[in-house]
Amino acid sequence: MTDFGYREVAPEEKTRLVGRVFSSVAGRYDLMNDLMSLGIHRLWKRHFVSSCGIRPGDRLLDLAGGTGDIARLAHAAGAEVTVADINREMLGVGRTRADDDGLVKGLDWLQVNAEALPFADASFNHVTIAFGLRNVTFRDQALAEMYRVLKPGGRVHILEFSKVGLPALARLYDTWSFQVLPRLGQRIAGDAESYQYLAESIRRFPDQESLAGLLGEAGFERVNWHNLSGGICAIHRAARV
Repeated sequence: MTDFGYREVAPEEKTRLVGRVFSSVAGRYDLMNDLMSLGIHRLWKRHFVSSCGIRPGDRLLDLAGGTGDIARLAHAAGAEVTVADINREMLGVGRTRADDDGLVKGLDWLQVNAEALPFADASFNHVTIAFGLRNVTFRDQALAEMYRVLKPGGRVHILEFSKVGLPALARLYDTWSFQVLPRLGQRIAGDAESYQYLAESIRRFPDQESLAGLLGEAGFERVNWHNLSGGICAIHRAARV
């Protein structure tokens, strides 16, 4: 059994349920992110990508790439980006927007399961995953796959919601997550249940030190992390040596 929010479900059931969540919200996903975070998610993502150390010509795999926020920023930094996501609807939104903006060269879009990547060993300089690892059913398997497809010296970069350190901020954040977000989801996306799951999935995700430990177990070295916005989210980085 594994977690789907606060529920315990069979692994194959989690994969199906997560797929249904993102298929439901794909069309309003970016708008909801702006509303849920009051626009701060864009600052987190810009900082995340700008601090990845991307060099022109680097090959970057963006897992759970969804509607392409991270891919666009990495592409602008000079990377050749493969956007991979298990959800066809999310990829469709991202690719359509990129095509409409003329962003074609240097961006590939693939429907891929992070637990079984269809890429050769040592294919990429960077692997990124932003707000997607907590939705993966077998995280240890996904981390092992990230390690496998990285070139020696390549780095993994994870941006994910994490554990808030300040008690007062944590109480405010809980109120926002469980009282406001499902109502926003119902009003804007017509789906309160999916946003209830997203709030619960954040609380079930490993904290900063635990995720650092999982990276070490997957074989990564030089593991480090730092908090953003008091620990509402955190950036973890590690290298394949």
